[in-house]
Amino acid sequence: MHTRAFFAGTVEATTTKGRAMAGTMRAERFHADTKTIAVEDIPIPGPGPGEVLVKVEFCGICHSDLSLIDGTFPALLPEVTQGHEASGTIAKVGAGVTGWAEGDRVVPSAGRPCFACRNCRRGDLTNCLNIQLMAFAYDGAWAEYTVAHAGGLTRIPDNVPFEQAAILADAVSTPFGAVVRTGKVVVGETVGVWGVGGVGTHIVQLARLVGAVPVIAFDINPAVRERALELGADYAFDSRDEDLKEKVAEATGGRMLDVAFDAAGLKVTFEQALDCLTVGGRLVAVGLSTVDLVSRYFLSLSVHAHRRGGGNLSMSVVGV
Repeated sequence: MHTRAFFAGTVEATTTKGRAMAGTMRAERFHADTKTIAVEDIPIPGPGPGEVLVKVEFCGICHSDLSLIDGTFPALLPEVTQGHEASGTIAKVGAGVTGWAEGDRVVPSAGRPCFACRNCRRGDLTNCLNIQLMAFAYDGAWAEYTVAHAGGLTRIPDNVPFEQAAILADAVSTPFGAVVRTGKVVVGETVGVWGVGGVGTHIVQLARLVGAVPVIAFDINPAVRERALELGADYAFDSRDEDLKEKVAEATGGRMLDVAFDAAGLKVTFEQALDCLTVGGRLVAVGLSTVDLVSRYFLSLSVHAHRRGGGNLSMSVVGV
């Protein structure tokens, strides 16, 4: 889901190397002590070394944003501007930034590495051990302007609208990383997707694009299952079906699933996905969840966790 930046007005500003710039902007602020949000006038931030200031055109609404508001996920800052699925144009360029200029159409990364952990020091920024998530660890883009690290920018082609580009930062890049990097899906493999919401919908489409067959969607909502079929799923099953495992076996010619993706983040969906894997199969838990995903672990099964932006997380699975 996405919404156009809802703040009116334009202000003049001058770069001050990371300090607040002249002028104010409107921003949605989350207050951790009261778990309330409010649209407030705050100083326009200035880009520091290696950063750019982005004038926001569109910013998405992610379920994790709502989970911060309702307290499902703990707050990292007393106050923070939410929103991490953004698109816009570069308004100012910080010191040391090359390859970018004012007016460039960009998508900021939904997170940034710490640059200090062991992996970052080795140059493996994608697998930063202390990744900082936009709108949680630092201010996001439910605002007129947001600061972004230049190394995490993606250029928007001229033929891609801002409203479509905005969701690339999370709702598309996270599923892409899950399918291509973590799940390593290849042509001809059987794939199942549990939970076909914003993330699961893109997993279905991406699995189809890389050549998986069949692609099977699982959801409790009939309308969602119908949409999954329209977007490329070969089958769409109700995950509450008592004969589900038999239907998966029939759909895959008895093979079961090479790769299963749990985009629901529930213990029941995780265990169900695990139970539908073939020997040597992979189970990928995608996104953020507060649920302890502990389950049976069978020989020759590989279990992974995948978080926003493409990095891998370790997961402990007990039992034999």
